[in-house]
Amino acid sequence: MILISVILAALTWAVSAQTASTIVLTNDDGWATALVRAQNNALNSAGYNVVLSCPAINESGTGSSTATPKVLTTPCEFDTCPVGSPATGFNASNPRLNYVNSFPVDAVRFGIQTLAPQFFDGSKPDFVVSGPNVGNNLGSTVLISGTVGAASEAALEGIPSAAFSAATAAQVSYTTLTTSPTSTDTEAALIYSALSIELLDVLLASSAPILPPGISLNVNYPSTSSCTSTSAFKFVLTRINSDPSATDVETCGTTNLPTESSVVGMSGCFSSVSVFNASTKDDVNAATQAVVLAKLESILSCS
Repeated sequence: MILISVILAALTWAVSAQTASTIVLTNDDGWATALVRAQNNALNSAGYNVVLSCPAINESGTGSSTATPKVLTTPCEFDTCPVGSPATGFNASNPRLNYVNSFPVDAVRFGIQTLAPQFFDGSKPDFVVSGPNVGNNLGSTVLISGTVGAASEAALEGIPSAAFSAATAAQVSYTTLTTSPTSTDTEAALIYSALSIELLDVLLASSAPILPPGISLNVNYPSTSSCTSTSAFKFVLTRINSDPSATDVETCGTTNLPTESSVVGMSGCFSSVSVFNASTKDDVNAATQAVVLAKLESILSCS
């Protein structure tokens, strides 16, 4: 009986490994931050097939800047690699953890074009997760956000993507996840990464295509100071920029979606989900919003 159980478990794992969605994980804060490593752990625990490709150092606020990766003239963040390290590199004990010494756009491009074929049997990834970012990216901030820039680059390369940003966050090392397991930063990282899994599970289980071509999502999480568990959070469909004259998809009794800034700023643990054009980083039309609404309706609430 025990042998049969072991065999069944092995078969189940094999099927899961074959059908797991492949994901490139990136950010703009750097490859060794607590937030991105917590997200990497959560994705792996949820059964996703993940490779991390992030900047070697903090590249926040660099938008869609791009440059050829270069040999490091300063150490990677938190001294995770020394001066003179190659332009691209990986963790010696886990080659799925990769840095790129350039901008977020270059890091995600390396992940899609070089790492994904290496780790995903010659294929491109099914999805790109950018973040969670240290701090929110709301409204016009999306234009300079490297987190949003990386998600935009993925969408422009034909890979559906989402940018995630978090209010409660600090630029701290991934080592704090184990050295300070009850700290505010660690608990927030665990909550935010679990919330991202909740959204991804629903989105990636929907019918193809996952998102319309050239379209990405901008997701922002509020502070965890009054929201101390994932069950407290609710997702709300929003728009990036205020436009009272816009006719958005009809939901929650209106055809003018609330702005992400207003939703994240409310009491009540509301997270915003905006649908944007990867080329312009602006809001999309009602028809495109409707596609995303239909896919995420089961987890969306009214603010």
